[in-house]
Amino acid sequence: MMAVILSATSLMRRRLAAGDTKVDTFVDAVEDGARRAATLTQRLLAFARKQPLSPELLDANLLVSNMSELLRRTLGEQVSIETVLAGGLWSVMADSSQLENSLLNLAVNARDAMPGGGRFTIETTNTHLDDAYASQNDEVTAGQYVMIAVTDNGPGMTPEVMAKAFEPFFTTKPVGKGTGLGLSQVYGFVKQSKGHIKIYSEPGQGTSIKIYLPRARNELTDAKAEAPKPPTAAPREGAIILVVEDDPHVREVTVAMLRDLGYVVVHAARPSEALEKLNGLARVDLLFTDVVMPEMNGRHLADKALAMRPGLKVVFATGYTQNAILHNGILDAGTDLLVKPFSIDTLAAKIAQALAREER
Repeated sequence: MMAVILSATSLMRRRLAAGDTKVDTFVDAVEDGARRAATLTQRLLAFARKQPLSPELLDANLLVSNMSELLRRTLGEQVSIETVLAGGLWSVMADSSQLENSLLNLAVNARDAMPGGGRFTIETTNTHLDDAYASQNDEVTAGQYVMIAVTDNGPGMTPEVMAKAFEPFFTTKPVGKGTGLGLSQVYGFVKQSKGHIKIYSEPGQGTSIKIYLPRARNELTDAKAEAPKPPTAAPREGAIILVVEDDPHVREVTVAMLRDLGYVVVHAARPSEALEKLNGLARVDLLFTDVVMPEMNGRHLADKALAMRPGLKVVFATGYTQNAILHNGILDAGTDLLVKPFSIDTLAAKIAQALAREER
């Protein structure tokens, strides 16, 4: 960009010195180079969390609704859009223009991931990130958040791509098709807004990117207000749970939480391993499985497990949002489903509910 500006100004100086005033082409080149450099600087400042922000009290539902037409034009006719807005959504303090730019960046990435068309879901919800989640993720403060999630059903990302997705200039797009600054800009804005951003993706299963923005403090009437927690039900004595999760860290934490709740836990890293253990155990009361895994997804695993053990109860877990999972037809409505991240109280309530249903 600087090369264009310096070369064009040098040529203009030579032409003008020679009495030639036809330098409009070089003026245009300087303007274009300067504009691109300014945009690049703004994006780098966003990643470095140094961009000037003008935070204001925002209704994320209203902001998303007002962007609907822009998103439809951006995504094109080949991409269907579903918007799911939570009732009673909390307010947030954020820069509205930067939040709009962030959602637009994510929409463009989703469109580019689905060149042949597909489905794009944007949804909002109130949520609570607990101490356990905060301790496992850098720069996350436990508390109440408004989550805005965008999901596509494109090819998804590998773990290697996810690990670099927020790095400036990293892109999987062909040369000339992307700067590698879109996600880094979103990352910087969210972090500068004291929020959190998380990617959940599996190859061949699409991508879900969740933005968490802190609930506005001036909206809280009680300084000690907390998100309502589901009652922690006592575990059914002697209940045996088979946990199936391909991510070793998630599996370790989930097993630890269930054991802390008093359950007997057996775990497996792959569906095939889970079926082998199910076949070798005299009794299993509940299957707790991730939805998207190698070999087969959680639904297919549950179908095979139920064929072996007709009385088995099943609870699914996923990093994708519930609406995206149901919208893409991976699970049926009414299925017991936990959306990651989940607290130990939420886990306890869901497991107890599923086991109690068996006893009726």
